Amino acid sequence: MHYWVVPCAPKYQPTRTKMENFTTPLLFVLLCSVFILGHGFSRNLPISSFDEGYSQLFGDDNLIVLKDGKSVHLSLDERTGSGFVSQDLYLHGFFSASIKLPADYTAGVVVAFYMSNGDIFEKNHDEIDFEFLGNIRGKEWRIQTNIYGNGSTNVGREERFGLWFDPSDDFHQYSILWTHTHIIFYVDDVAIREIKRTESMGGDFPSKPMTLYATIWDASEWATNGGKYKVNYKYAPYIAEFSNFVLHGCTVDPIELTSLKCEDATNTNSIPTGITPSQRAKMESFRKKHMQYSYCYDKIRYKAPPSECVINPKEAERLKKFDPVTFGGGRHHGKRHRRGQAAAI
Repeated sequence: MHYWVVPCAPKYQPTRTKMENFTTPLLFVLLCSVFILGHGFSRNLPISSFDEGYSQLFGDDNLIVLKDGKSVHLSLDERTGSGFVSQDLYLHGFFSASIKLPADYTAGVVVAFYMSNGDIFEKNHDEIDFEFLGNIRGKEWRIQTNIYGNGSTNVGREERFGLWFDPSDDFHQYSILWTHTHIIFYVDDVAIREIKRTESMGGDFPSKPMTLYATIWDASEWATNGGKYKVNYKYAPYIAEFSNFVLHGCTVDPIELTSLKCEDATNTNSIPTGITPSQRAKMESFRKKHMQYSYCYDKIRYKAPPSECVINPKEAERLKKFDPVTFGGGRHHGKRHRRGQAAAI
């Protein structure tokens, strides 16, 4: 397992409850954020093998580790989906994988690459999501990003995008940078979304240790045109391919939820420092061309936009041309693998 080496704060003494364990000193959290922000960005990131960083979550033989040990196939068929989970919990870091999505008719299929702690904090979990939404033949995959903090599932912060390439033709890198102050989603090193922590968000910003997940599953009830088009198992198995796993973060003891460890990695000129002016220009160009939905402009869901939203009238007008978006009614990733396990029984 590779981690970034930094002089992070030493282990601190656990207190009696899990929630008390997260009333850590602000300095401690900031030290761990500094380690993430203190480096530039490059492609020279160590790659972990699957067995070094992950374990199978569900799906039986629908998960296949290839002979190189660094690539995995997840498949969905009429029996079950499949998924894997990181072996460690992380509090902040940079997490990435190359993904190639299924081709042809993929309506109702969702491939997810995300962070969650729903199995530890069932009523106040956090999430950081990449979701890939399949489509009917001739229509493109869509990519959706979202966050939840402290169980705030009643306030979805979804944004949905098209892409400038066909994600089923080849592998592309999808990355999450998570720090104490912001979250950035990347596609092939292009920042596509930045979420800054604001005081008004309160606990809605993800702040507790999370595990990394990847799944493929049947979301026929909502994923394609609000459930109009469903998974057609005539085209199964649907296979999502994963490789180039990057796991760089501060690990947290899964029992005490206190022992944060940031081990050394030399030549650390690799993790993004945030968004540079040129990267921001690319991000704004991407969003102008490819964004299809933003929660900030959803007047049906929110009478007033959430506090962190900055309204752009031109953007609001442009987004009107896209079809209405239906979401899964309080669903969250922390339960998905349980659905898959039930389907496999």
